[in-house]
Amino acid sequence: MTTPEPANTFAPTRWSLIVRARGEAPAAKVALGELCATYWQPVFRYLLATGRDEDTARELTQEFFARVLERGADTSSFAGADPRRGRFRSYLLGAVKHFLADQRDHELRQKRGGGITPKSLDEARPSTWEGADSAAGLQVADPNAALVDPIFDRHWALALMAQTLATIEQEFAAADRAPQFSVLKPWLVGESDQLSQTAAAAQLGLSESAVKVAIHRLRKRFREMIRREIAQTLPDPALVEEELRYLVEVLVRG
Repeated sequence: MTTPEPANTFAPTRWSLIVRARGEAPAAKVALGELCATYWQPVFRYLLATGRDEDTARELTQEFFARVLERGADTSSFAGADPRRGRFRSYLLGAVKHFLADQRDHELRQKRGGGITPKSLDEARPSTWEGADSAAGLQVADPNAALVDPIFDRHWALALMAQTLATIEQEFAAADRAPQFSVLKPWLVGESDQLSQTAAAAQLGLSESAVKVAIHRLRKRFREMIRREIAQTLPDPALVEEELRYLVEVLVRG
């Protein structure tokens, strides 16, 4: 059994999609929608971790992405996103924090009688960026950040993995090997204890040695693709290994 040829496209968790999402063209709207779908879970889980109940966290997540979709990327919190300016992971988390600060300001104004024009997310963005993770400059000071920020990062890592798995599955499907991926997938997601290689070989009609080779190739392909996906969210490819180690760490910590 051979590994399918790499597909020509990769999952949309990357800076190239951020750039495509700018403007009012139909393609930009599609890209923006993909961004929102991809990052919905990390934002939602982060809001839960800040102490909000599930309904409130869901409403705020929908409100955050609705604001992005309604305004378009040129006038939303993604407007200043630039691959030269740092990790998109940090940028997005900072944008969410500014959104929450905006919400708090709005609630305070309502209690005081309103009458003050709310600021946009972009008005809070500094005109200059400092350091590789300057996107963190968007973040609002939060004494609980050390506790809840890693939760966002963990679900960011899970989103990257899910997108990479989906792309590999598409590759197998395009090569008419979808059943093979279904059988071998447990060796990518840590569920191989539920199926022995002998049983997998029987299901696929292959020798056990052929299955071992197929699993090795599949894991190698996954590692290549996850590194490429991570690289697409960073300002410098040299940071890939550092980012990968960090994301593995937050996954292991749970």
